[in-house]
Amino acid sequence: MISGFNGENEHDIAIVGGGIGGLATAIALHRKGFKDVAVYEKSDCLRAGGTAISISANGWRALDQLGVGDHLRDKANLIQGRQEVLLDQNRVQNLPFWSGEVRCLKRSDLINALADALPSNTTRFNCDLVSVQVVVGCDGSNSEVANFVGLKPASLCSLGSIRGLTNYPNGHPFPPQFTVTKRNKADGKLFGRFPIDDKLVYWFIYIPISPKDGKFPDDLELMKQATLRQIEGYPANEIEMVEKCEVDSLSFTRLRYRHPWEILVGKFRKGSVTVLGDAMHVMGPFLGQGGSATLEDAVVLARNMARKIGILNHKSGARGKLITSQKKIEEALYHYVKERKMRIMLLATNTYIIGLLTGPTPLVAKLIALMVLWVLFKDPASYDCGKL
Repeated sequence: MISGFNGENEHDIAIVGGGIGGLATAIALHRKGFKDVAVYEKSDCLRAGGTAISISANGWRALDQLGVGDHLRDKANLIQGRQEVLLDQNRVQNLPFWSGEVRCLKRSDLINALADALPSNTTRFNCDLVSVQVVVGCDGSNSEVANFVGLKPASLCSLGSIRGLTNYPNGHPFPPQFTVTKRNKADGKLFGRFPIDDKLVYWFIYIPISPKDGKFPDDLELMKQATLRQIEGYPANEIEMVEKCEVDSLSFTRLRYRHPWEILVGKFRKGSVTVLGDAMHVMGPFLGQGGSATLEDAVVLARNMARKIGILNHKSGARGKLITSQKKIEEALYHYVKERKMRIMLLATNTYIIGLLTGPTPLVAKLIALMVLWVLFKDPASYDCGKL
């Protein structure tokens, strides 16, 4: 199941993937008393896997349960509003703001904070597993573990995302708010801006992708030039933001998602193997909930493991071992999946409907989608995953 590693290790709980989900899960399990936990990363170092990430109030509640919330709050300013700029209508409108705390973090800051909170040698690079009781797949949207438990491959969205960071040494002029700019509704493009602190700004661009489109450049300088062509006609400050960006921060991603009905019927577990984060519920970016939902997953998984399993035997300072039956392990993972399924299905449905509203959908379908959003979905950031 886990390929591309060298060496041999025996562990009670193996977490596949050293991203946000994998590291957060390791912290949660350690805080609940599970000491023999290892994170396996196929690369030779931890990688941020992106540029920046917005964390809503529900995500900060989970970070507080993991013990790293206050440290990360020092890394990012509080976002205090949400605004949409419609260039073709010469109109600026304030949008309903999410409840509670919202901040945008550099992914590297989040990854480093999670890694620093773990005991040394928890994360293993270029290693194979010989013996393991529990496997948690946190290996992203193209997860091998998700394939093993029987999930279908995630679907490709008709959007691509270009992301970058721009540093303003003397300070940037932007207010602490999330701003979206649209040139017109017909072209399907969107420019988003998230100030991280007083000098650093995270930006992203969504562009429509069709099967006929060629591959987006991998070379970073060519990627920058291609990005500038995508935003011709946008305001000067946004063009300047791309022109002055940190080239090494640039990335292009073809967005993926799981249909809500796939999540509803998905198993997400096979024996003592389960999935978490994007491996479980990769979703469109329209809610900005992917990272926060992943942090929730970690808390809920560790809590159910501790509830259902009589855990560790500490003798003479030796490494605590997981002493329980396979049945108890599977019961714990069953309850984890059961607790998360409805939450992530609702998030995926909410995201899917917003995607319909932003795309070329017939007017009648958009009106129905708006009514469904109004009746069924409240602010997703108000959710509390509970105590660890």
